[in-house]
Amino acid sequence: MNERPGVGNQGVLLVLSAPSGAGKTSISREILRMFPELRFSVSCTTRPPRPGEVDGKDYYFISPEEFRRRIAAGEFVEWVENYGQFYGTAKKTLDAFLAKGGDLLLDIEPRGAKAIREQYPDAVFIFIMPPSIAELKSRLEKRGESAAAMECRLRTSLDEIREALCYDYIIFNERLPEAVDRFRAIYLAEKSRRDRCADRVAAFFR
Repeated sequence: MNERPGVGNQGVLLVLSAPSGAGKTSISREILRMFPELRFSVSCTTRPPRPGEVDGKDYYFISPEEFRRRIAAGEFVEWVENYGQFYGTAKKTLDAFLAKGGDLLLDIEPRGAKAIREQYPDAVFIFIMPPSIAELKSRLEKRGESAAAMECRLRTSLDEIREALCYDYIIFNERLPEAVDRFRAIYLAEKSRRDRCADRVAAFFR
C-alpha cells in the first residue's frame, strides 16, 4: 500500500484558504520568508499574467485548450472556473515534491480544498478570517473596484467564510504579526507530530 502524502518521510502539505481581503497573501509572504524550505505550490491558470507576474513562479500560464486537455487526462487534483478563467493544481507536481520530503504551501479556495482533502487527508487545512464583516468591507473598498464588483466579491467572500469550520485551524487576522505568529506555530507543531517523526525515531534506535 502506498503511504499517504504528509506521513513519515513525506513532506507537509499546508492548504491555505481565505476570502478576498483577509490578508492571505501578506501572511503567506511572511511565512515563506521565515521558512525558505517551505515552497509555494504553483497552480495552472488560463488567465493572462498581471503586471509583474512570472510564469512558473506565480502561475503556470497555459491556454484554455491545454487546460481542457489536462482535465480530460485527469492531471489536476482539483480545478475550478472563476469569471471565465480556469485554475487548477497538478497532482503530479504535488506528489513529486512531497515524496522528496519537501513541504508545500497551497493557496486555494474552499471548493478546491475539499477535493484536496479527499486525496490528501493528512494535509493541514488553515483558514484565514478577517476580524469582522465591517473590516472585510473596509478592506474590499480599498481595492478601488466598482460598487457592483465589490458587492459581488463580498458575497463570494461570505460564502467562503461559511466553509471555515471545515478546516483544521482558523486564524483571525486582526494584526498581521500575530496572525503570522499563529501560522508559524501551526506549521512547527505539525512538523513535530508523532506520525511525521516516526521514521526518524526508528532511525535513532538503529
